[in-house]
Amino acid sequence: MSLSFLRATPLPLTLALALFGTAASVAIGPAFAADDGASYPNRVIRFVVPYAPGGLPDTVARVVAQRLTEHMGQSVVVENKPGANGVIAAQTLKSAPRDGYTFLVTDGSMMSINPAIYKNLAYDPAKDFVPVSLVATSPLFLAANTELKVNTLQEFVALAKSKPGELNYGSSGIGSSHHLTMEAVKAALNLQISHVPFRGSGQSVPALVGNQVGVVFAALPSLSGFAENGKVKILATNSASRSALAPDIPAISEIIPGFNFAVTVGVLAATGTPSYAVTKINAEVTRALKTPEVIKQLNTLGIEPVGGPADRYAAAIAEEGKRYQGAIKAAGIKAE
Repeated sequence: MSLSFLRATPLPLTLALALFGTAASVAIGPAFAADDGASYPNRVIRFVVPYAPGGLPDTVARVVAQRLTEHMGQSVVVENKPGANGVIAAQTLKSAPRDGYTFLVTDGSMMSINPAIYKNLAYDPAKDFVPVSLVATSPLFLAANTELKVNTLQEFVALAKSKPGELNYGSSGIGSSHHLTMEAVKAALNLQISHVPFRGSGQSVPALVGNQVGVVFAALPSLSGFAENGKVKILATNSASRSALAPDIPAISEIIPGFNFAVTVGVLAATGTPSYAVTKINAEVTRALKTPEVIKQLNTLGIEPVGGPADRYAAAIAEEGKRYQGAIKAAGIKAE
C-alpha cells in the first residue's frame, strides 16, 4: 500500500485535538502544575528587596536564598526593586499572583518607620502583607571619636549632661534607624546633642574617624577595624541585650530598661498567599538559620540569625512600630 494515502488523509478533528492536548500536557504540564501543600514549590521563588544590592536586607536575602535553593531543590532568586521608600518593591509584591512564589525581604523601616513619616504611603503594612519569618537582627553600636574624653557609655552620658547642646552625633540620614536610636537615647536620658545627618554609614563613620562628629551609631563591621586600630571607641549596643557578636560591649538597655532598636530583617508575603506556602518558607528559613555555615556567614557581617514562627515576627513588627513612633515624635519629624 502506498504511504501517500496515510499522509494525505486528515485525522478526525476530535482525535487531532485529543492528541494535541496529550502532547501539550506532556510539554507544558510540569511548568503549570497546580500547587498544593505536597508539590510546593515546583518553580522559581522570588525574594524582592526594596534596596540596591549590598545593603543589609539584600545581604540577608542572598545568604538565605542560596541555602533555600540547596534545601528545596528550586531556585530562589533575589530581585532588587529600590526606590520610592519601598513603594516599588511593595507594588511588585502586591501585583504578583498570590501563589507563594513572590516574597518581600526587608528591614523594619518599611513596616515601622515609613507609616509614621509618610502620610500617603502607597501600601498598608497591616493590610497588604502577612509576616512569614523574622530572619535576623543587626544591632547598631555607639562609637565615640578619639578626642571625646569618654571610654564608657556612662561617661558619655555624664559628659553630654555636663555640656548640653555642645556635643554632636552623626547618622545615616534623617529618619534612619541610626538617627532614631540616638533620638530615643536623648529622650530617655534628657540629653541635648545636635544631629548631623549624612548619606549612609559610608559617610558618617569616616566623619567620626576624622573627629568631625563626636559619636555615631553604625553596624559593627563598619566600626571594628577602626576600633582595633584605636581610631574610635565602641561604647554600647542598641540591642535588647548584649550582642553575641561583641559580648563585652554593654547594651544601652542596661541603663535604659527595655531599650531595643536593633535593625530587624524579615520575610513577608502578600495578603492572600496560601498558608502552605507561608508555612513552608517559614520552616525552610528557620532551618537555614540553624546551619553553622549560615550562622558564621551572617555573624561575620554583623548580623544575628533569628528564625522562629511567623507570629514572632508579627509581634516584633508591632513592638518595633511603637518604639519608632516614640523616637520619631522625640526627633520632631513631621509626616510628609
